[in-house]
Amino acid sequence: MRILVADDQPKVRFALRVLLERQPGLKVVGEAADAGDLLAQVEMACPDLVLLDWELPGLAGGDLLSALRGVCPDLFIIALSGRLEVRRAALNAGADAFVYKCDPPERLLTAIADCSVRDNTVE
Repeated sequence: MRILVADDQPKVRFALRVLLERQPGLKVVGEAADAGDLLAQVEMACPDLVLLDWELPGLAGGDLLSALRGVCPDLFIIALSGRLEVRRAALNAGADAFVYKCDPPERLLTAIADCSVRDNTVE
């Protein structure tokens, strides 16, 4: 699974990259710090999955999610946030999953695996 990590905090992007690159079958194909960079990278690479910081600078979460789907309709999107109140908005906007930044790494890996399973059942 090809993954693009989008978060405005370099430490968060680094931690996610390290976690993901240790997992068999997962490959980080890019990182973005703002909405414009994310949209450009998704258009070029069309990854399988985006880990999306819901408060990414440049475009509101729901609007950015719609724009991402417009560029790459089959894209899986897992929204990430440290704010508890954001979960419902992200899922209502169409995120495939939501993970709190304070959740254990296994929670994120499970959400990624769930997307992968759904992708395999579609084919």
